[in-house]
Amino acid sequence: MTRLVKCVKLGIETEGLDSPPFPGEKGQEIYEKISKAAWQAWLSKQTMIINENKLASFDPKARAYLAEERNKFLFEGNDEMPAGYVPPKA
Repeated sequence: MTRLVKCVKLGIETEGLDSPPFPGEKGQEIYEKISKAAWQAWLSKQTMIINENKLASFDPKARAYLAEERNKFLFEGNDEMPAGYVPPKA
C-alpha cells in the first residue's frame, strides 16, 4: 500500500518514502514530511553539489555542508544552483 505524505517541498499530498533515508531524528523528519519525488530531486541536486564543489563524502566538513544544503532544499525552498555551476551544453 502506498503511503501518502503532505510534502513540504512540493506542497502537495503525494507518495512518501518507503522508509527513512537514514537513521536519526532528521531521517525520520524527512520520512514523515518529504515525498519520493522531492527526495529524488534532492539526490540529483546533491550529486551536482558534490561534483561542482569536488566534495569527498568522508570529509566531516563536506557532510555538514551537504546536510545544511539538504535542509535548505527540502524545507526552506532553496533551489539555487551551486556556485560556479555551468549547465551542460546540448
